[in-house]
Amino acid sequence: MNIKRFVSASISVFLSFQVLDGIIHNFLLSSAYEALNTIWRPDMMEKIWVIFLTSFIFSFLFVYIFIKGYEGKGIKEGIRYGILIGLLMNIAGIFNQYVVYPIPFSLAAQWFVYGTFEIVVCGIVASLIYRNK
Repeated sequence: MNIKRFVSASISVFLSFQVLDGIIHNFLLSSAYEALNTIWRPDMMEKIWVIFLTSFIFSFLFVYIFIKGYEGKGIKEGIRYGILIGLLMNIAGIFNQYVVYPIPFSLAAQWFVYGTFEIVVCGIVASLIYRNK
């Protein structure tokens, strides 16, 4: 394994994920979150570092799994990988949260669509860094 390429791809995926998360949660879904402000933890912002840490770890694992199955098929491979991982993470993850927390189905559906889109973009980022030169 090329460590430099692995770390570069992992950090690029992490940064892409953070930018997209910021756009999705701070802008696109902000009004939905404001309508549900009574269900969020009052000390949520004090614990936000956990999200950054888990996203950082996720990015390295995401790229590691990608390179273990890497076939050198370019962006199409990144899209396919992103769709598979996005569905794996989001089908149970998001819709189970809908069952557990008092959120509207429309919010769960948006989380699913945006979350899967995020992971597809991360797959594309990984495929671009690992593309054949």
